[in-house]
Amino acid sequence: MDEKRIIQNIIQIRNSKGFTKRNMAKALNINEASYGRIERSEIALSYRQLAKIASYFQMSVIDIIGYPDKYIKAETVGEEPVEAILQVKLKKDKKDQVLKLVFGEKNIEILNK
Repeated sequence: MDEKRIIQNIIQIRNSKGFTKRNMAKALNINEASYGRIERSEIALSYRQLAKIASYFQMSVIDIIGYPDKYIKAETVGEEPVEAILQVKLKKDKKDQVLKLVFGEKNIEILNK
């Protein structure tokens, strides 16, 4: 993701939380004019500044980068089965061998359910 998109995300989050540019500048320990230059992409946003912004927003850096989506660790999703789609072209005899490997001897019963 490019820096401009991250800046757009920061602006959207800042606005949704009702924070001013002055609030943001204070959180970053810079003057308001410098913060304005960050939002206008006139000066680069450092990772350190991004981390401070995330802390101020009470969010993770990855959630700011991916905003509005929220990052969820795979192990916290639960025990739901994972869906996988694999498409392979095989001759009939090879297809039967692969089905037996994947589903065992009762592959026809499983596939007909």
